[in-house]
Parts: sequence; C-alpha cells; structure tokens
Amino acid sequence: WNALFWIILLFAAFNALVRSFQREDAGRQVYLYTLAGPRSVVLARTLYNALTMLVLSLLSLLFYVLFLGTDALGEAQVGQFVLVVALGGVGLAAVLTLISAIAARAGSGLGLMAILGFPVVLPMLLSVMRASKGALDGLPWSVNSTYVLWIVALDVLTVALAWLLFPYLWRD
Repeated sequence: WNALFWIILLFAAFNALVRSFQREDAGRQVYLYTLAGPRSVVLARTLYNALTMLVLSLLSLLFYVLFLGTDALGEAQVGQFVLVVALGGVGLAAVLTLISAIAARAGSGLGLMAILGFPVVLPMLLSVMRASKGALDGLPWSVNSTYVLWIVALDVLTVALAWLLFPYLWRD
C-alpha cells in the first residue's frame, strides 16, 4: 500500500500546487514586484506550499490508516514513517513550487507543469518510497537513515535552487 499512498500524494500535490503562481493577474504581479523582492516571494510561496502539503500529507496518512486499519502498520516504525511522510510532502511542495513558477512564466498551465515536474519529482519520489518502505518493514533508524538524509538533502537543494533561480524568472 506504500506505492499507492505515494501516488495519491503525488497527484494531490500536483492538483494542490499547480495554481501557485498562475493565479496572479498583471496587477498583482506589479504589486508584488514593487512591494517585495523575488527571493522573499519564492520563499513565502514555498513555505506556504510546504505547510499545505504537510497538512495534506498527514491528513492523507490519517485517512489511509482509518480506511485500511492499523494492521498495515503492524511492525512499522511509525515515528520514522510519519517523519518520511512529512519530509516527502515538504519536498514535493518545494519542487512543484519552482516548477509552477517556471510553467506560469512560460504561459502554460498544468500541461507544462506535468511535463517538467515528473522527471524532477522522480528522484524525490523514489527516495521517499524507499525510506517509507524501510520504515514500514520495521528497519531500525541506522539502516534507514541514508534514505531520510537523501530526502532532507533533496529538500534543501530544491529550496536553494528556487532561491537562486527565481530572480531570473521574476525579471521577465
């Protein structure tokens, strides 16, 4: 059920975050351009989307456990699994915020975001699936920590790339 859970979260992330930068009309863009810098805008949007995905991920996990029962979590490291779900949600939000900004500046919507987003999200998705499978199998922290550290590194890398690259999108 691990793979199905992450596929559900992936589609939920795409649907929740696709409009992150596309809801802006020209007036709002000018307002933000005069009021705030590009780095503060992208960090604020990334933080908002990360909090949205964190809540969405934890709610999805709650409903998933309610529907499947606690038998699926029989020998799992539950704290480790919740940590992986939270880090995975934040990582998906960080990646898809940057992709949403690129797609909005290109003038395309969900189509371009899906085309650009899937190859970029794939390393995050594979790492999260491996880490959560290890947590569900009951692997100790010392064995599963490599995947969790990869997820943290991918989260930090995508936020840093958004912080560095968004000013170039902002100028156009």
